[in-house]
Amino acid sequence: MHYEYESTSAQMSNVHPRAQTDLIRIAVLIPCFNEAAAIEKVIFEFRDVLPDAQIYVYDNNSTDGTATIARNAGALTRYESTQGKGHVVCRMFSEIDADVYLLTDGDGTYDAASAPGLILRLISDQLDMVCGARIATGSAAYRPGHRFGNRLLTALVAAIFGSRFRDMLTGYRVFSRRYVKSFPALSEGFEIETQLTVHALEMRMRVAEIPTPYFERPVGSISKLHTVRDGWRILRTIVYLLKEERPLTFFSAICGVLAAGSVLLAVPVVAEYIQTGLVPRFPTAILATGMMLLAFLSLASGLIVDTVSHGRREMKRLYYLALPPLPADETPGERRG
Repeated sequence: MHYEYESTSAQMSNVHPRAQTDLIRIAVLIPCFNEAAAIEKVIFEFRDVLPDAQIYVYDNNSTDGTATIARNAGALTRYESTQGKGHVVCRMFSEIDADVYLLTDGDGTYDAASAPGLILRLISDQLDMVCGARIATGSAAYRPGHRFGNRLLTALVAAIFGSRFRDMLTGYRVFSRRYVKSFPALSEGFEIETQLTVHALEMRMRVAEIPTPYFERPVGSISKLHTVRDGWRILRTIVYLLKEERPLTFFSAICGVLAAGSVLLAVPVVAEYIQTGLVPRFPTAILATGMMLLAFLSLASGLIVDTVSHGRREMKRLYYLALPPLPADETPGERRG
């Protein structure tokens, strides 16, 4: 299935931005690290389509004057000294209070004109997260290595946690307040997108995905994403989330590996014992026995941790439900008189 963003753009063009944002507190969140070449343009574009939104730029130790440019462009500028996009997003979620949150990058690659449509879909369908699935507008916009890695990791998450996204690693997302204030922010770097996706899947939140154009970086802007290094970190995050959210599956896999190894080692020992009545290879027999004991210990650990994880998931769900959503029969312009 191929996305066509032309139809989405046409739909958005029929909705006046102010009709979607009036009296709704919208926060545009832009984490930045050395984005002086694009940040001013990004701020102006989002202010044009979301004139009532508050734009926040969190500078993450930039050395090129990004914060100064953002401040002069009219954005609220704050600083996060701990390096990593995950740290910045986590701080944004903890400090900023709004009804709708729009997360984007400061490099000018995401289409600001798509923002009203994403927000409208979130509000009208009472969703908790709407993702902008990237459709590259040029060959250099979405490098083949990044595209392949995204498909691979998205397929892996779909196999483990459920298939509801085609672009798991997009940085263009709109959230409800319920989502943001119930999100257990623990990521450090670019693996934050993985955790954002898995959190929505685990909490069984209502989500949607809308195709949006994805542009090339402007001249002078350099990507901070390293395909191998960050891909490895994302894969490690998926394994960690599997252990945390699906502990029975995780420990059962370990149990299966240990049990299979034990059986392979034990077969020749048992066969020799049946033929001769002797067990001359005691080290192998002891190793096989130890591996089988560890296999059952791993399975028992999985059962115990799965019970704990289920309780934690229930608590997170209850906290999420305690936060009020936008009323279903309310249009954006009718709230907060």
